[in-house]
Amino acid sequence: MSESGEIMEEPSLVQMNLEAIPGYGAEKLDSDCQERMVLQYAPLIKYIASRLALRLPSHISLEDLVSSGIIGLIDAVQKFDPSKNINFKTYAEFRIKGAMLDELRSLDWIPRSVRKKSHLVENAFAQLQKDLGRPAEAEEVAELLGLELVEFHQLLNETKAVSLVALEDSRKSVGGYAGYLEHELLETIQDDNARDSLLAVHFSELQETMVQAIEALPDKEKLLISLYYYEELTMKEIGQIMGYTESRISQLHTQAMYRLRHKLREYTQEV
Repeated sequence: MSESGEIMEEPSLVQMNLEAIPGYGAEKLDSDCQERMVLQYAPLIKYIASRLALRLPSHISLEDLVSSGIIGLIDAVQKFDPSKNINFKTYAEFRIKGAMLDELRSLDWIPRSVRKKSHLVENAFAQLQKDLGRPAEAEEVAELLGLELVEFHQLLNETKAVSLVALEDSRKSVGGYAGYLEHELLETIQDDNARDSLLAVHFSELQETMVQAIEALPDKEKLLISLYYYEELTMKEIGQIMGYTESRISQLHTQAMYRLRHKLREYTQEV
C-alpha cells in the first residue's frame, strides 16, 4: 500500500524480468515502448508454452516454460528493429519458442534409452522409405522393428517429445551450424544485406528441403502438419476434423516428425 493509502499491485513475472535484462531499453525503442510491447505480447508466452506442454512428460513444469518464454519475449523486444520489414508477432513467437526449447535442452530431460529408441524408429522410417520408394506405413515400420502395431503406437507415444528438440542432435553433428541457422534465421530475413550472403543461400536451401519433405509426406500427415503449424489448431480440434482420436493424431504427428527429422539430419550432414 502506498503512502496515500492506494493499494499497490504486485509486479507481474513479466515486469520483474524486464529489469533483470542488462541494458534493457537501451537500443532502438525507448524503455516505455519496450515495456508496452512485452506486456501486449505476453499472452503469446502461455499459448506457446501450453502447446509445447501437451507433448511433454508431466514432470516438466509449465511455469518453467513460461519463465524461459518471458526471457525470449524480452530478448525479441530488445533485438527487434521496427525499421526492418518483418512482423513483430512472428519474430516474437520464434524467440519465445526458441528460449523454451533451449531451456528443455539444458534440462537434458529425455532419458538416453528414449533417445536410443527414437533413433531406431527414425532409421526404420528412413530405411523403408529408401527401400520402398515411398513413405512407409506404420504397420511396415512396426514389422521391421519386430513389434506388434499396438506396441509400435506405444513406442510413438513414448518418444514423441524427442521431436521437440530434434535440432539438438543436428547441432552436435555439424559443429553447431544447424543451431546457428535456427537462431539467426529471422535476423537474416530482417537484414537486407544478409539476404544476398552465403548464409541466406543456406536458409533458402534448408527451406526448400523442408518444403519438399512436407510435400512428400502421406496425405494425412501433410494435412495434420498444415492444420497444426499453419492453422494453429490443437490436436483435439484436428482429430475432430480428421475423424481420429486425439491420441491417434499425436501418433501421426510423431510419425511426420520422424520423416522430417531425417530429412533435416541429411541436410545438416551435407552442409
